[in-house]
Order: sequence, then structure tokens, then C-alpha cells
Amino acid sequence: MDSMAHFYTEGGPGMYPITICLIFIIAIIIERVFFLYFKASTQKDAFVQAMRKYILAGNVGKALALCSQTPTPLSSIIKAGLVKVNKSDAEVQAAMDEASLREMPRIERRTAFLAMLANVAMLAGLLGTIYGLITCFAAVATGDPSEKATMLAKGISEAMHCTAFGLFTAIPGLVFFGILQGKTQHLQDDINEASVSVLNLIVTNRDKLDLSTLGAAREE
Repeated sequence: MDSMAHFYTEGGPGMYPITICLIFIIAIIIERVFFLYFKASTQKDAFVQAMRKYILAGNVGKALALCSQTPTPLSSIIKAGLVKVNKSDAEVQAAMDEASLREMPRIERRTAFLAMLANVAMLAGLLGTIYGLITCFAAVATGDPSEKATMLAKGISEAMHCTAFGLFTAIPGLVFFGILQGKTQHLQDDINEASVSVLNLIVTNRDKLDLSTLGAAREE
């Protein structure tokens, strides 16, 4: 801890904006990992297979109950279509599209800020480096000749510490941006594929659907 505190103080005032970026990067990473990998994630194939079984059996109520038991963006979109199953195909599609417009932004939210904050951290590190070099050369130009070497070394040390901290903050931010962006795209692809599959099941098996189970599920 002492070495870390020494490292931080050696970087000078340029460390402060980088620290702010680091705090936001950590907070966004924790929130996005929890949401994308735990709250929004679902076993798409198993979910679609269960939907297929209930729809082919005509039991809309059980299909709705499954959506309620697993509250994810995918299940919310499917549920929006199922509650309109007694309406026309166009209304079912419109309900699912509306739910998709509501759920998709929740998946994409805040991830893009990681790239921005990482770039800001790198630029702040560069700014701190330049500031440190300007300060040390100005001190060398006007300072006591016997202290010039010490002042120069101190200024360069401050500049390098600031650069290192900026990179230390930016690199994980960019790495997690790529990872979370990939997970976001994977979830979006799964949602699009599964919602189209379930919509096709509803449209092609309308004659099998027991709408009385829909009413019972709504009352629950």
C-alpha cells in the first residue's frame, strides 16, 4: 500500500482526472458484467424449445408463466407477443417490436462509455506528462544550478508516473469494452433469432392455441 501511495503522489496533479476515469470505468464494468452475464443472459435454445413445446400443446398460459419465471430481455419480448396472441398477427408482431425497442437499449446501455473513458484516461496521462515536463524544464531553466539534476529527475518521474497510470487505467477499459461489446452483440443476435422463431410458431400454430389458458395466466 505504501508503494502504491508513493506511486500515486509521484504522479502529481495529473493523476486526479485519471483517477476519476478509473472510478467510472470500474463502476461501469461491474454493472455491465452483472447485467449482461447474469440478469440478461438466458439459455436461448432451451428457452425456445420450451416455448415450442407449450405452443404446440396450445398452452399459452404455461408459456407466459415461463416468461414470468425468467425475467430477461428475451422473455419480456416474447411475453409481449404472447399476451396479444388472441389478436391479429400484425398486432402480435407490433407488440414484440415495441418490447424490443424498450429492451434493446437496456442491453447496449453504458458500454460505449468504457471506450470514451479509456481514451480520456490516456489523454489525461499525456496531458500530465506534458505538464510535468514543462514544469521540470521551467524549474531547471530558473533554478539553482546545484539542484538542476534533482529537479529534472523529479519532473521526469512525475511525467512518467502520470503516463503509466493513464495506460494502467485505459488498457483494462478498452479490453472490457471489447468483451462487453461482444457479449452485447451475442445477446442481441440471440434475442432476434429467438423472437422470430417464437413469432413463427405462434403464427403457424394459431389453431392449436387454447386461449382460455391465456385468460387464466392474465388473472394470475
